[in-house]
Amino acid sequence: MTRLITILKTIFRETADACLQLFKVMIPILILVKILQELDLIKYLAWPLEPLMGVIGLPAEMGLVWATTLINNIYTGMIVLASFTGDAPLTSAQATVLGVLMLVAHGLPVETAIADRSGARFLFQCFVRMAGAFILAWLLHLIYSATGALSGPAAMLFQTDASAGTGSLATWAFGQAKNLLSIFCIIFALISIMRVLRAIGAIDLMNRILRPVLNLIGIGPKASAITVIGLTMGLSYGGGLIINEARNGVLSKEDVFYSLTFMGLCHSLIEDTLLIALIGGHMSGAFWGRLIFAVLAMALIVQIVRRVPERARTAYLWAEK
Repeated sequence: MTRLITILKTIFRETADACLQLFKVMIPILILVKILQELDLIKYLAWPLEPLMGVIGLPAEMGLVWATTLINNIYTGMIVLASFTGDAPLTSAQATVLGVLMLVAHGLPVETAIADRSGARFLFQCFVRMAGAFILAWLLHLIYSATGALSGPAAMLFQTDASAGTGSLATWAFGQAKNLLSIFCIIFALISIMRVLRAIGAIDLMNRILRPVLNLIGIGPKASAITVIGLTMGLSYGGGLIINEARNGVLSKEDVFYSLTFMGLCHSLIEDTLLIALIGGHMSGAFWGRLIFAVLAMALIVQIVRRVPERARTAYLWAEK
């Protein structure tokens, strides 16, 4: 019992630390979105993205959700999405397509900075993640539309209450406070699940399964172990290890580039996938589609890069040192 209490205290402390950092970003954005809604300006912000969202079968308002996710993180995008609940109900297919956009391209200022510090060029990493996110979302939209799959309403487990965006400011503030509390509970549950998966060896099993795949697409054995950590745990974990290994000269610049590019397209397969499930996203796209697409995209990128002159590689793909 004492050990269980200690573990719960540790998880609670980790959750509180994570939420503190998230809420510093989320709360100002919540206030900004409320102001934009009150001034009826949301439609003007979404208008430039309407053609892009239309191509992948999403309402124009979802462009604001993705834009917020690009700058911040998936949690923040979920908050903005929840503020549209009722205004733009999504099907399961649409929630999965939106989820893929959020999964592949989010937190770019932070995560591509990690890549840049390791030697992979910032602009290319931003480009490949945004392009990859849109291409995968478009492919899934075509598949779901052609087959009629996931046409029912999305089972959105993470939502604002009906009064969160209406009524007085006090009512709105109370509703948003409840939403932030629900995020705290979600993060607590995710951290707990990750601990259980580590304890039963599920993450180690995934590592063993994925490592041969990485070797097939050109990521060398020295970088494959770190890449698997990024795939399962997140780019911040894998990227941090890459930075250390790159500085110590253990990895070549090619391995650093391939590893970080692959992790950019597909990372945190467990935690982030669970988050997208909360907004109604389906495993077929959020997990399997993302993983298969990343493998195929990297196989193509590796073949293209090998044919690019060294001077162009150094200028646009990775730093010399």
